[in-house]
Amino acid sequence: MDSLTTASPVTAPAAVPDQPQSPRVWKFWGTTLWGMFIFAGMFLGQLTVIIYFVLRQGGSFDIAEAIRVVGSGLTISLSVILGLPAVLLATWIAIRPTRISFTDYLALRWPSWRNFFTGLAALVILVGGWDLLSRALGREVTPGFMGDVLKSAQADGALWLLVIAFSVAAPMWEEIFARGFLYRGWSESRLGVTGAIFLSSLAWTALHLQYDWFFFGEVFTIGLLLGYLRYRTGSTWLTIVLHGINNLAATIQTFWLAGSG
Repeated sequence: MDSLTTASPVTAPAAVPDQPQSPRVWKFWGTTLWGMFIFAGMFLGQLTVIIYFVLRQGGSFDIAEAIRVVGSGLTISLSVILGLPAVLLATWIAIRPTRISFTDYLALRWPSWRNFFTGLAALVILVGGWDLLSRALGREVTPGFMGDVLKSAQADGALWLLVIAFSVAAPMWEEIFARGFLYRGWSESRLGVTGAIFLSSLAWTALHLQYDWFFFGEVFTIGLLLGYLRYRTGSTWLTIVLHGINNLAATIQTFWLAGSG
């Protein structure tokens, strides 16, 4: 005989709200692969300018003229400047999946005045030491090609553009790439802080293929200093500003030596 007791209605389990994914930093391989992506973005951004100037020459263009156009101060200035938005966009794309804000991931925070002047003093001592060593070895204090680029930019009426490129645009995208993105991910991997400072400095030095072995050494040690300052102060803006001051001083020094030579 059927039971007269009615069955209790089955209630559906309460819906569990989706748990938001926690923020995560790219580790070694993620940072390395995304770093290649950012480098490719920078390269394409700069290549766009070169292709534009090459195509502007029209049908009468030859190899010698191509070399002259590519090496001109105006072309170099615009290609360096265009590298900045390219790197910013590529870095933003790389950081977006981490769910960490762009400024926090790259440590884009202002340093204290004490940290700024301490870092500036350390940079002046380091660069001054390399200048003294260069003179002692009978070498040129600044790379020779820099003088040629400055003269070319001056002839094109683009000297101010070159100063902006070398003292503002290049320090910004190079530091965001090396001390911002690469250091952040590598320092939180098995490499640790020391390995991240070394490897990011090596990657940054590799961007300066126009230099010889002596200036390679100088760039690498400057990279180590900037990496250490990034670690000690937690500020990539500090390394950007110091990098820009160093490049501006080098540009003025090169211009002065080229004018007096």
